[in-house]
Amino acid sequence: MSTPEKTPDTAAEKAPERKAGTGMSVREAGQKGGETVKKKYGPEFYEMIGRKGGQATKKAHGHAFYEAIGKKGGKKGGEATRDRYGPEFYETIGQKGGQKVKALIEQGKKAAADAAAAEAAAAEKKAS
Repeated sequence: MSTPEKTPDTAAEKAPERKAGTGMSVREAGQKGGETVKKKYGPEFYEMIGRKGGQATKKAHGHAFYEAIGKKGGKKGGEATRDRYGPEFYETIGQKGGQKVKALIEQGKKAAADAAAAEAAAAEKKAS
């Protein structure tokens, strides 16, 4: 009879294995490097290099690239939502949306009627 594998319970047990003699994991080294750059150059540095990267991508790939990845991402997100919640979810949110629209239409009609009544009362008061 085999024993079940033990799952890590603490953060120390979940930590990545370290290579002998290095003292830190690749993740820790990357995090340390990022903090050092942040201290040296500040958060504006990241904004600047992000903007440059976005402009380079735009220049290299054009508008169609962003359309393609947007459609792909939207499709993946929709499929994930469908798989997670099922078709009944869409039925429920559709009904809630319809009820909200109905309530907003009623509020608009009431506000228009109130405004018309106030206008009529003001015109009648002015006439007398």
